[in-house]
Amino acid sequence: MLRTALRNVLAHKARLMMTALAVLLGVAFVAGTLIFSDTVGEAVRKASAKNLDGVAVSVTAVDADTGPRTDKNGKRSTLLDDKLADKVRALPGVESLRRDVTGTATLAGPDGIPIGNGWQNLATNFQPDKDGRDARYPLVQGRGPAAGDEIALERATAEAAHLKVGDTVRFATDGPVLTKRLVGIVTTDDPQVTTGGSLALFDTATAQKLYLHPGQFDELVVGAAPGTDQQALTAKVRELLPKDRAEATSGTALAAEQSRMVTAQNKALSQTLLVFAGIALFVGIFIIANTFTMLISQRSREIALLRAVGASRRQVVRSVLAEAALLGLVSSVVGLALGAGIAVGLRAVLDANGAGFPDGPVIISPTAVLSSLAVGVLVTVLAAWLPSRKAAKIAPVEALNTVEAPPALRSLVIRNVLGTIVAGLGVAVMLYVTTLKSSDDMPIAMLGSMLTMTGVIILAPLLSRPLVSLAGRLTTRLFGVSGKLAKQNALRNPRRTAATASALMIGLTLITGMTVVGNSAQQAMDTMTAKGLKADYKVGTSTYTGLDPALSKKVAALPGVEAAAPLRNASFKTGGDYTGLTGTDLATVGRTVQLDFTSGGPAHASDEIAVSRTAAKEKGWHTGQTLDATFNDDKTAKLRITGVYEDTPLVNSTVGAASLVAPHMTPVKDDELLVKTRGGASDELEKQIRHTLGDSPLLKVQDHADLRKENAGQIDTVLYVVYGLLGMAVIIAVVGVVNTLAMSVFERTREIGMLRAIGLARNGIKQMVRLESVVISLFGAVLGIGVGIFLSWAGGNLVSQGLPTYELLLPWGRLGLFVLLALVVGVLAALWPARRAARLNMLESIGAQ
Repeated sequence: MLRTALRNVLAHKARLMMTALAVLLGVAFVAGTLIFSDTVGEAVRKASAKNLDGVAVSVTAVDADTGPRTDKNGKRSTLLDDKLADKVRALPGVESLRRDVTGTATLAGPDGIPIGNGWQNLATNFQPDKDGRDARYPLVQGRGPAAGDEIALERATAEAAHLKVGDTVRFATDGPVLTKRLVGIVTTDDPQVTTGGSLALFDTATAQKLYLHPGQFDELVVGAAPGTDQQALTAKVRELLPKDRAEATSGTALAAEQSRMVTAQNKALSQTLLVFAGIALFVGIFIIANTFTMLISQRSREIALLRAVGASRRQVVRSVLAEAALLGLVSSVVGLALGAGIAVGLRAVLDANGAGFPDGPVIISPTAVLSSLAVGVLVTVLAAWLPSRKAAKIAPVEALNTVEAPPALRSLVIRNVLGTIVAGLGVAVMLYVTTLKSSDDMPIAMLGSMLTMTGVIILAPLLSRPLVSLAGRLTTRLFGVSGKLAKQNALRNPRRTAATASALMIGLTLITGMTVVGNSAQQAMDTMTAKGLKADYKVGTSTYTGLDPALSKKVAALPGVEAAAPLRNASFKTGGDYTGLTGTDLATVGRTVQLDFTSGGPAHASDEIAVSRTAAKEKGWHTGQTLDATFNDDKTAKLRITGVYEDTPLVNSTVGAASLVAPHMTPVKDDELLVKTRGGASDELEKQIRHTLGDSPLLKVQDHADLRKENAGQIDTVLYVVYGLLGMAVIIAVVGVVNTLAMSVFERTREIGMLRAIGLARNGIKQMVRLESVVISLFGAVLGIGVGIFLSWAGGNLVSQGLPTYELLLPWGRLGLFVLLALVVGVLAALWPARRAARLNMLESIGAQ
């Protein structure tokens, strides 16, 4: 029987080719994900270990109670000073000591666009030895910074900014733009820099001036003498440190922590990719099951002969499963090789979009190899299990039947009852989801979605009759006999039609659901952006470091500016619960933000606040009530509620005077600035605002269009990524349509010959096969789009909890595009089968057995 299985695989190479392709693509997705995760993880771990090379102990400042200590100018203060550093350096076993000052510095590119990636824009101090070199940051050109007007940059950072030694560098830390002369270019293995960040180096005094105070440091990095026990040295260092104000961590512990963080960061991406790989393989199951069902139907006489000469039912099952296992193994081996290419390509694409993964070889671990092969073989065998059971039920007496005799169709009653129960349960769960109020209930929505989709897949043969008949009327009216034959062929075997269409349905269900939710969320965010925003500009910083209040006042004095309202965010506690507070200029906020009061009016004094309708309802507040508020610095105040306003995303749950918030902020900064102009937004005025605020690369000066674009861009990016990942499932579905049609043409060889004999031309045969493909594809599209809309409607309620303006909006243009895509899929999938059917020899086909 094993030889029989091997012979069957070799005898049906062409028919199994498309099935092998489906398995191959699914396994490639899985293998690519695993190889990519291993490759990137190992590269980052090696880079982290190299960056920590020579670090025996790291000493950092902490403050468990209040966090980093800052003065009124925003500079941090630590207990790591020269005196403590000298004590650590004097310990036995200490060979070297680095005194690091760290912060962030964002460089302005040649077009004004910031270089790097937000908080990964590292800035630190260059610490030269007696030869003027810093071992941690090797020089590749020039020298290290030695004066207050000098700076060195990492090589990739300098290249991105189009800078060379001698140029002037424009950058910002947390305020207006600063300039220094570029004196050197260095390299680094720091993953924070190599994975999309930037690096700027100053001399120690300048770094302390920018981020700390003279003589203070953020970290002391201890290098141990050869033979020194790292843990013992860490313990000695720890004894010198003030309790709860500084901590010492061994280099081994730091490396382990960085490795854990790398694993956690890669885990989310890997899991996401594996989910989509699972979807692709799930779609492939339908194709594999379809193929083996058709093959067994075509080989029913052969199997009956095997039974007649003594093969048991168990041997027949094993033969079919062995055939599936061989197909799965060969496909998985090729898929594994393709997966390695996908991993390399994925890494290159992400690097091109700013991921900046460290260099390293492609890692193909035994786990990735065994997992990929096991998944491919297991999926293929599982998909072939039901067809193998069907094969085992073929009686020996059927060897006497002719192969032209159509197989008896089993009743669909049991399947329809089961499908109705599963689909009904899924719909009930999704209707329950519409009553839920928390995004934490997403697993329930996912369960309901899976049940609904599974139920529809089970019911697909039943649903195919009315939907295919309806489409058949159109094809008959438009294409005559070819259209009628296409309809009858699609209805001939509802199980096969349903299985073929279900593969496409799954992909379109997910794509439709994501598109509808994404489009609705996008519209909701647009509404939130515009709702209540009377100002023409919203000004902030990309690093959320805030704006100098003095500069905000200068913006208000610009010609053409009607009003400028600063927004300062804080919070206070009443009755154990914290509530967000926005401090602003009470005289101008009404001209920049639309506050619709349902009772009372806006605050006018520093001891007054207005509250949102939601906050008032949840906490039982009302106009005229006085609250006992405790701020984060433990200071208290009595606040009188002057009115209740409709919720708006522009301000917090409560609004008061800027002077109410300022005493509780260190330093005092404006988080955002809303600017209302007399003549509307203009490029000239935007330039004036930027200039007034110091032309810092940190600045974000956004008008209404910019805000909408920013929000839309985030959602569009997610949608395009999802489209790309689900594209593999759609491709596999197309392969399934091609496979089904090709094997169907083989089954109907004699029938096609008879059609040719009675006068149907070659073009008519082609048209019949194409229309059959289009009808099946449209059936899958209608099911997919319909189920996707239902799931997005039911699950959208959870999205609305985070977006109060969310409401379901159907993107008719994109849905129409999906229907058009199904038409294109149908036409393309039928190209080869239709050509093959039309080229069959009439006489040979009639005589086929």
